[in-house]
Amino acid sequence: MGDEVVLLDTWASMFGMRVRIALAEKGVKYEYKEENLLIGKSPFLSQMNPIHKKVPVLIHNGKPICESAIIVQYIDEVWNHKAPIMPSDPFQRAHARFWVDYIDKKIYDTWRKMWLSKGEEHEAWKKELISIFKLLEETLGDKPFYGGDTFGFLDLGLIPFYSWFYTFETFGNFKMEAECPNLMAWVKRCMQRETVSKTLPDEKRVYNHVLAMQKALGVE
Repeated sequence: MGDEVVLLDTWASMFGMRVRIALAEKGVKYEYKEENLLIGKSPFLSQMNPIHKKVPVLIHNGKPICESAIIVQYIDEVWNHKAPIMPSDPFQRAHARFWVDYIDKKIYDTWRKMWLSKGEEHEAWKKELISIFKLLEETLGDKPFYGGDTFGFLDLGLIPFYSWFYTFETFGNFKMEAECPNLMAWVKRCMQRETVSKTLPDEKRVYNHVLAMQKALGVE
């Protein structure tokens, strides 16, 4: 009897994209269950993730694992017959975990504050969002990938946000190419991986999704 793997997710979630890329990297077959968060969370999602009630949730042989960074590490440990996602060196693993934690705590919340604000407050949050990406660009340095010559945990943790760049730029009136050219060069390298390019949705589709969210929230 093989593994039974189910992923509760929503297509536009950059956190869910991480898990989908990781599963693709490991060649794991799974059942995908879409959660339409615009109309509400399913009882099954609340059952599988009773603490946060958020996607993604990976259900492996009936047991749920929550939080995308934790799920990716779990996938790497369980399906270890393929090339590792996590660095082998303990310091490099800690370094990658630190920056993924930084990404998780900073990018989406800052974008949301920019999106839902106006005037000077909006401009302040836009500057903050750009500064986050500039710091991540500085952390990359002149390496091809965050993991050095190989695509790894930190690359996987950040690249899903690329599908949201057009939305960030449109609402913030800036261009990532102008602000962070080296980061955009890294994006192009990541997008050459089939596991990434086949997972990330079209940027305009994400933008239209955000407009639908805006309407659902009654935000002008």
